[in-house]
Amino acid sequence: MVRVITVEREYGSEGAEFAHRLAARLQWKLIDRCLVEEIAQKVNVPPRLVENCDERLDPWYYKLGKAFWHGSVEHMPPAPASGAFDSERMTSLVRDYLQDAAATGHCVIVGRGAACALSVVPGVFNIFVYASLTRKLRWFEEHFPDHADDARRELEATDARRENYIRRYYDQDWTDRRLYHLMLNSCMGFDAMVEAAIDGAGLAQR
Repeated sequence: MVRVITVEREYGSEGAEFAHRLAARLQWKLIDRCLVEEIAQKVNVPPRLVENCDERLDPWYYKLGKAFWHGSVEHMPPAPASGAFDSERMTSLVRDYLQDAAATGHCVIVGRGAACALSVVPGVFNIFVYASLTRKLRWFEEHFPDHADDARRELEATDARRENYIRRYYDQDWTDRRLYHLMLNSCMGFDAMVEAAIDGAGLAQR
């Protein structure tokens, strides 16, 4: 019996909006922004600091990788001090949060590597939402008209960041279809997506 649905999404595919509508239809808890706020409260740090580590690698990881790719580790920055709030700690807290959420059930989780973090938990149904580049560009330009010239670069950079996060912490390919039970093209529209998700997860009787 499916008790948790995870939703990974390409930036601009409106996967988060789909998750919101799916949670509302099922009357389940939506886990997205609330995760950031609850973790910030738990560890007593500003939500902005938590948000800066949400689905992100620490800058020094990028620099470390770049150094090795170029065959040099000179001018490496020091690793974060022990006990500092960074992406390592954030990911550990997120994993605990997701495990607790899965134990409670009846929730729709947006991103955060939930499909990987809950891969051995029974009753979890994983969805990946994608869209055509044209649709994603149109979405970006509608929501960020002042940055329309940077649309494609921002779309690609955000997806790359999410992909790197999953690879670093879960050693998985973010877009690997084998991680998901259902892949949805958001060009089909929210109503059709919600119906497909409910049917695919075996929740149509609701």
